[in-house]
Amino acid sequence: MADRTLVQRIAERFREVNGDHPMTAADDAYVTAQFVPLEALCASLGRDSDAARRLMLGRLLPLPGYLRSDGAEMVPRDLFRLAEAAGGSERLHAWFTAHWEDRARGEAEWEAYLSGRYVCLHTVTPTHIRRKEKLTAEITGALAMATADTGVAVSRDTGVAISPGTADGTPAGAADRTCPSPEWRAALHARVDELDALEPAFTAYDRLRFGGPTSRDTCVDAPRALFPRVGPAA
Repeated sequence: MADRTLVQRIAERFREVNGDHPMTAADDAYVTAQFVPLEALCASLGRDSDAARRLMLGRLLPLPGYLRSDGAEMVPRDLFRLAEAAGGSERLHAWFTAHWEDRARGEAEWEAYLSGRYVCLHTVTPTHIRRKEKLTAEITGALAMATADTGVAVSRDTGVAISPGTADGTPAGAADRTCPSPEWRAALHARVDELDALEPAFTAYDRLRFGGPTSRDTCVDAPRALFPRVGPAA
């Protein structure tokens, strides 16, 4: 049986990181489909769940990605994968941060990893983290330049395109815009499609804990709405 003190400490630490936001039935369904309870994962692997909780509290494993409404600590199915690749949880920090030349950046990504908030990737690895960062930067930069040229705004709250001058926030009619060029759109969509493959769908709870739209909202859904594909592939 799980040590209830450890379970409580994990829950407290989780809420310190994410805030205290309610999980809806839809949130629970999403999380159950995407993640697995820590107890069940450890049982399937022959691991001690309390030992895993101690590693989390000791900053040697990431916190759960979600706490389901019933209190279940929901974790990725490959929770122990990086520790195994590093040669053990005690070596994980050095192995992980070595993927960044900038030591400060590596430490910042380590803190983000430990928080359990990397629910924005199907598979959390330093390679995928770095690739997502590059893609989102490129997509954001491309959108900033293009929306400035076309006069289209993007809502900071939802990531949805807004027609300039509309008081009610009516979504912009993107399909009839011919600028930027088809080649520019193709390059944009190549990046968007790659990011789409890296990221899950997210759920409403994520927008609460992150305090706004997710990277899927702003870097996948918004560019597809703003600048639809053109030509035979559209």
